[in-house]
Amino acid sequence: MQSRIRLVAVVFLLFASFLATGFAAAPPDGQNPPAHVIYSDRHDSSAPLHTIRPNPPRAGEILELPRKWLPNRPGVTPPGETDSVVQSAPGTEAAPTTTVTFEGVNNVSGVLPPDTVGDVGPNHYVQAVNLAFAIYNKSGTKLYGPANINTLFSGFGGACETRNDGDPIVLYDHLADRWLISQFALPNFPFGPFYQCIAISQTPDPTGTWYRYGFQISSNKMNDYPKFAVWPDGYYMSMNQFNQASLSWGGAGAVVFERDKMLLGQSARAVYFDLYSTDPNLGGMLPSDLDGTAPPAGTPNYFAQIDDNAWGYPADQLEIWKFQTNWSQPASSTFTLARILPTASFDGNMCGGSRNCIPQPGGTKVDAIADRLLFRLQYRNFGTHQTMVANHTVDVNGADLAGIRWYELRDTGSGWNVYQQGTYSPDSTHRWMGSIAMDGSGNIALGYSASSTSVSPSIRYTGRLASDPLGQMTLGEGTVIAGSGYQTHSSGRWGDYSAMSVKEDDCSFWYTQEYYNGVSSASWRTRVGSFQISACGSLPPPPPPATPVHSGDLDGASAALPRNKWQATVTVTVHNDSQVAVSGATVSGTWSGGYSATGACTTDASGQCSVTTGGIPAKKTSATFTVNNISGTNLTYQATSNHDPDGDSNGTTITVFKP
Repeated sequence: MQSRIRLVAVVFLLFASFLATGFAAAPPDGQNPPAHVIYSDRHDSSAPLHTIRPNPPRAGEILELPRKWLPNRPGVTPPGETDSVVQSAPGTEAAPTTTVTFEGVNNVSGVLPPDTVGDVGPNHYVQAVNLAFAIYNKSGTKLYGPANINTLFSGFGGACETRNDGDPIVLYDHLADRWLISQFALPNFPFGPFYQCIAISQTPDPTGTWYRYGFQISSNKMNDYPKFAVWPDGYYMSMNQFNQASLSWGGAGAVVFERDKMLLGQSARAVYFDLYSTDPNLGGMLPSDLDGTAPPAGTPNYFAQIDDNAWGYPADQLEIWKFQTNWSQPASSTFTLARILPTASFDGNMCGGSRNCIPQPGGTKVDAIADRLLFRLQYRNFGTHQTMVANHTVDVNGADLAGIRWYELRDTGSGWNVYQQGTYSPDSTHRWMGSIAMDGSGNIALGYSASSTSVSPSIRYTGRLASDPLGQMTLGEGTVIAGSGYQTHSSGRWGDYSAMSVKEDDCSFWYTQEYYNGVSSASWRTRVGSFQISACGSLPPPPPPATPVHSGDLDGASAALPRNKWQATVTVTVHNDSQVAVSGATVSGTWSGGYSATGACTTDASGQCSVTTGGIPAKKTSATFTVNNISGTNLTYQATSNHDPDGDSNGTTITVFKP
């Protein structure tokens, strides 16, 4: 009972803080906030997961996880707002049929909402919900779970082991053939400190051993709604921050975790930006999550946010920000506004922000969550252009009918622009809680929930071919599973996100979402479905990208020479983004510190080579070597990834002392 009283008080405080916030004053000005460097509180290596007894979920009285208000979101619809890109009829081409479909984790923890998420690898599908996860083979056979997510942190110690607080994320890192699972830990809620718990598989097998990390993100701001993305130079995370105790709005946050170190199980850093001082109205951002070919070397990770003019912005728009990380000098990393993209008009004011909005055949209406972009912001590099696809729920022309606005953004070399957009609302059924992705041929799939007074909440999808007319979902509507029930819980909570993935062959889409197979307070279930758009693979693949490489270790040594001179030797180890040694790479650099010279060497099968000076006069007590470039066939130097596990250099520059 005490927990329920506290929950009611929290919801009241959140609503009161929203009313006090007012409307957005001005668009963001792009100023760069200070970068804060965070070190992992603890890290270790787990036992093989299949040998760890699952912490069993224990359902009791339904626990409602409150959805916290973003600033200024519920508002009024400006007069005359018309959505000019509504697709009011279904596509005429045949919808792809599901090739695999199976039951996921159901409400084993007695919680609302589920926050269904999952991803696919070469041999596994890993799914997580609030507050449990399970591992399947790709036929749907369960290999592990369901288990509390903090099972991954058994024996780890601290809040990541003792807490199981949710908002899970699962991602497959195809660049390294590894898995990432994360959730937050709030041991003193609503007070700090606030933690992010991250587990990285040590092999492609998610039932094996994991590297485990706990990061204290903040001592006084809650890291709510964390959303992750894979990028070559880091694992990026967006979050909505709320001040401790009052849980009043604390601004958007952006974080990058040191992927290179985490793939090796080493002590890792994070770079954190608190964006409240940049623009207090930022919120609901997403980082760009890579599928397919890596971006050009040095490409920043892009964060995106949707703005409705009813929230105080000058027009309906997308904001694109760039997070540029410098691991050699992490405090010099930057987070700056890249571009504001005008969009076709849309109305984000579903039911005046009420959580009881989407009708079902019976029971209560459920939450539309029309105030943010929905997971994921997927990125692809096609060589000639880069793309991002995104979606969010909108009110179709002021009728409180939920439809899905979707976008394909492109950068052909001169910056991001809206290449195409549409609002999918082909009939009177509500469609919301979407997730969108593009396959390796440029075809797009969109999955979502569907419900009405006559349609039980169901899991559906649609799509389009890369060659189809712009702005249209030309494929018919497919069904992963048709619901046969509905939710009666008075909270109206629905999932906060779902997940469309396409990674194991760059053609097959995998979608997971919640549904009901009976009438109940909160006995939601989840389903996983896979399908493929037939045109995938018909386009020529992009040219192979250059492999990003960096210095993974610098070691110095010195030796005395005749005639009162000495020599310095530096051994360089070259790695790719997956921390694999690279042979045939030419390292070039310069000597300084009173002794000027150049040096170069080519790495052997172990990824190592050595550069040695000539005779250094004895009066010079040290010499410094700086790596200027690493080159080779189809290699590109990524200096921002340079590092040194020994700590005797920053991975780029090392000083050698006279013997």
